[in-house]
Amino acid sequence: MKGLVSICIIGLLALMAMSSRGIAQTASTAEARLKELNITLPTVPPPIANYVDSVRVGNLLFLAGNTAGPGWKYKGKVGRDLTVQEGYDTARQVGLIMLAKVRAGLGSLDRVKRIVKVLGMVNSADGFGDQPRVVNGFSDLMVDVFGEANGKHARSAVGMAGLPSNSAVEVEMILEIE
Repeated sequence: MKGLVSICIIGLLALMAMSSRGIAQTASTAEARLKELNITLPTVPPPIANYVDSVRVGNLLFLAGNTAGPGWKYKGKVGRDLTVQEGYDTARQVGLIMLAKVRAGLGSLDRVKRIVKVLGMVNSADGFGDQPRVVNGFSDLMVDVFGEANGKHARSAVGMAGLPSNSAVEVEMILEIE
């Protein structure tokens, strides 16, 4: 009988420990998650044309389209010049740049309440249809940083005949902020 009680107590303690760890993970902030994931955001590049990086309207922040930048290693059409994985990596890099711009504009990523909408544009070869898998590079990063509840978003992933500077991916985003 003592053995059964001991097993029950150990099981209960293990369950409580796992539950509190799960609560701690979901309670962590976006800035804390960046540190946990060992992610360093890049410096914010200036706009390359006549526009601003973001516009705030009420509690929404609209971000201009962003690419991975002129120095990014992958250029060209996904499905011809680049693999889906290289497109995914490019979309993730675009996400890092956009997070840096959000932090620069708001002071902290912790002011983001939710990723609302994403438009992912992929420079696509004729007949290429895996745009959603490419844009997952961006979406997966948002979920990693903001968590499932706040990082998962409505999204469109479309193919384009071309993008600025022969970029592989461009992304626009709308955020709900505090």
